[in-house]
Amino acid sequence: MKKFVVFMLVIFMSFPAFIKADNLTLAPNSKSAIMLEVSTGEILFEKNSHERLHPASMTKMMSLLLIMESIEKNIIKLDDMVTVSSNASGMGGSQILLETNEQMSVDDLIKGVTIASGNDAVVALAERIAGTEEEFVNMMNNKVKELGLNDTNFKNSHGLDAANHYSSAYDMSIIAKELVKHEKILEYSRIYEMYLRENTDRKIWLVNTNKLVRFYNGVDGLKTGYTKEAGYCLTATAKKNDMRIITVVMGEPDSSTRNSEVTGMLDYAFSQYEIEKLLSKESIIGETLVEKGTNKYVKLVPTSDVTVLNKKINGKKNATYEVEVDNIIAPVTKGSIVGKLHIKEDDNLTRTIDITVSEDVKKANLFELYLRYLKEILIGDVGI
Repeated sequence: MKKFVVFMLVIFMSFPAFIKADNLTLAPNSKSAIMLEVSTGEILFEKNSHERLHPASMTKMMSLLLIMESIEKNIIKLDDMVTVSSNASGMGGSQILLETNEQMSVDDLIKGVTIASGNDAVVALAERIAGTEEEFVNMMNNKVKELGLNDTNFKNSHGLDAANHYSSAYDMSIIAKELVKHEKILEYSRIYEMYLRENTDRKIWLVNTNKLVRFYNGVDGLKTGYTKEAGYCLTATAKKNDMRIITVVMGEPDSSTRNSEVTGMLDYAFSQYEIEKLLSKESIIGETLVEKGTNKYVKLVPTSDVTVLNKKINGKKNATYEVEVDNIIAPVTKGSIVGKLHIKEDDNLTRTIDITVSEDVKKANLFELYLRYLKEILIGDVGI
C-alpha cells in the first residue's frame, strides 16, 4: 500500500471543542434518549443510551432496512404481489386488517408498516423475503452484528414484547442512520394520511402514528413504538438547511410527553448547530498511478460528501483530511473502493470515508503499453 497526505485548512480560527448537551435538560421523562447528526455521526446528546430496553415497534426500522435492501438487490419489487399467510393476518397489536390469502403489493405493505405500523404487514413482507418470519429474524440479528451493535437482540420482526427482545437508544439511532441512507423510505414515512384498498369495500384509512410528520417542520420519519413494557418510544428524523438529525426516546410516560420532548431535542439541534461542507462527491482530493491502465493516472474522489458539524456560536473547527490509497491495477471502475479518507477535526481523527476514482480506467493492451514506454523513454519518465 502506498500513502500520500493532503491537508486542507477549513477554518481560520481555532476554538475550544464544544460540549455535548449531556448536561442540558433534554428528554427528562425518558428512560433513555440520544440525538445525532447523520452526515458526521456526531452525538449531540445522550442519556442512558446503551441501556437495554423493549424497543416496541421501533423494531420495524430494522425490518424496513432489510426490506429496502431486498428491493435494491431485486429480491423483491415494489409491484410484486404478496399473498398473506394466516400467520401474518393473525398478528395482534397495530395492523392494517389483512386477511388470509389476501394479496397486496409490496409498495402498499410498506405503506402499511411505515404509516400505520402494521404488524400484519411487516410479517407478510418478512415471509415474502425470507420464507418464514423466523428466518427473517435471523437476518435481522445478522445485520445487528454487521453494524457492530452490542445492545440489540430481536425475537420478532414487529416489536411486540417478547423474552430476550431488546435494544437501546444508541443502537436504534444507528439502525435509523443506516435506514435513511435509503432515501426511498422517507417517501413513505413522511406521508401523514392516505387510504389503502381505495375504491373497494375494504378501504382502510391510514394515519401516521408519528404526529410530528404533520406538526413539526422538517420531520419526515421515522418510527413510533408502544407496548406496556416499552412505554412510549419514538425515533424521529428531521432535515433543515442540509442538516439531518435523528432523535430516539424510549420509555416515555405518554405520547404527548414523547412528542414534546422530541420537539425540544430537535429545537435544540437546529438552533445550536450547523453543517459545513468540506468536500463533495465530485471534489478531486488527489491523483494516483494506475498500473497497466489506458490512462496512466486517475483522479481520486470521496464516495460521499464530507461535512463538519459546527456550533453556531464560537464553535467552528479546524478540519483537515488525510488520503490513503491502495496500489491500483487496471481495470478499475468508478465506485470501486481504492483507499480511505481520514477526517480530522481540531487534530482529532473523527471518521474515515471510502475513496473511489473519478472515472473508469480500462486495461491497456501490450501495444498501448509499448507506445507509452517509448514515449516515456524520450521524455525520461519511464513507467507503466
